[in-house]
Amino acid sequence: MMPREGATPETLEAFRHKLGFDRPLMVQFFDFVAHALVGDFGDSIRFKTPALPLVLERLPATLQLAGLAMVMGIVVAIPLGLVAGSRPGSLWDGLARSLGLFGQSVPNFVLGMVLIVVIGVWLKLLPVAGRFDLEGNVDLKRMIMPAFVLGLPTMGALVRLTRSAVLEIRGEDYIRTAHSKGLHPRLVYVRHILRNAAIPIVSVLGVWFGYMLGGSVYVETVFGYPGMGMILAEAVGNRDFTLVQALAFFICLVVVVLNLITDLAYAIIDPRIRYQS
Repeated sequence: MMPREGATPETLEAFRHKLGFDRPLMVQFFDFVAHALVGDFGDSIRFKTPALPLVLERLPATLQLAGLAMVMGIVVAIPLGLVAGSRPGSLWDGLARSLGLFGQSVPNFVLGMVLIVVIGVWLKLLPVAGRFDLEGNVDLKRMIMPAFVLGLPTMGALVRLTRSAVLEIRGEDYIRTAHSKGLHPRLVYVRHILRNAAIPIVSVLGVWFGYMLGGSVYVETVFGYPGMGMILAEAVGNRDFTLVQALAFFICLVVVVLNLITDLAYAIIDPRIRYQS
């Protein structure tokens, strides 16, 4: 428990000693690293239990939400960007540019509150909070709105990136050569345009998934979704330092692993890049 305002110097000193704040900074750092490597982040100040199990308990919920948001972004943005890039100036192109602008300009917590009022309260189409139904099972309907809000910036970025990549690739010499050889337009599109457009898309997916993990703090708080973002906001508000450290460590670890996977996928897709053994 954090000492209350007006606590005695003895109480403050005992609290500092318990957390190790009375030791040199470098000693604190290496001690934290040594314990973190074995999964020991200390006890949560608020919950009085080890911080690691609290993080692992919320981790699947956040990964499910971010995964659903990423799927929404890919399913909506990439096909729309491909069509918009192949038909510049069309209605689809205007829709893609509008989605790109809207997705990257509207704050997710503002959009979340609007969706709660309109879709959840007025229209009563979807539940507005939580993760489980009355029987204690994971309810996919409760994840639709927060996943959409969390994935909207990714939709905006992906649709603009896909559209720009297709427009650039369509003007390359090898595309004109493929058409001049009489290849079917669909074959040219799939074999040459689509594959080359996937290179910049894949390279940015890992970065945007990490962005979702950071943005989940606002989205999960607005929708009352019990994931890592919500407990991180609570830990910061309660000054639960050990829990904040554990959550930050795991978020960084997930981002590093995703970036590694992205680099490997990038090397597989682009034959010009091969990592030498």
